[in-house]
Amino acid sequence: MRIPPRILSVTALAAALLVGGSVTGTANAAAPHRAVAVAPAGFSAAAVGEICYSALPSQAHDTLKLIDKGGPYPYPQDGTVFQNREGILPKQNNGYYHEYTVKTPGSPNRGARRIVTGESQQEDYYTADHYRSFDLVDHGC
Repeated sequence: MRIPPRILSVTALAAALLVGGSVTGTANAAAPHRAVAVAPAGFSAAAVGEICYSALPSQAHDTLKLIDKGGPYPYPQDGTVFQNREGILPKQNNGYYHEYTVKTPGSPNRGARRIVTGESQQEDYYTADHYRSFDLVDHGC
């Protein structure tokens, strides 16, 4: 399976995501690693935030390592094109995003957690709620 090339920095991507919007930090002591992005005009939801790599569940680390290695993946759906039907992630051409399962301990199926990758370097989004919200993974913390 072909893994999309990753060419831009996370900083450049974050800047692109926030053009026309603003960033507000959260004062939530339980989640100090998160920032909430207010979506620019044209976005259907304001659900792209940010999460530190170190704050991801260990299973997400495992998934990101598998993506970097090119597999093998535990589920046949892993690596398939993510359509972005929800319109939460920045609009891109079909085929730009790919999705991968993040195992959920104790779940009898794939569960709700996913990593969605874009073609830019380290453009990884984590969702714990099956695409209702996304956090851009900050690999620097």
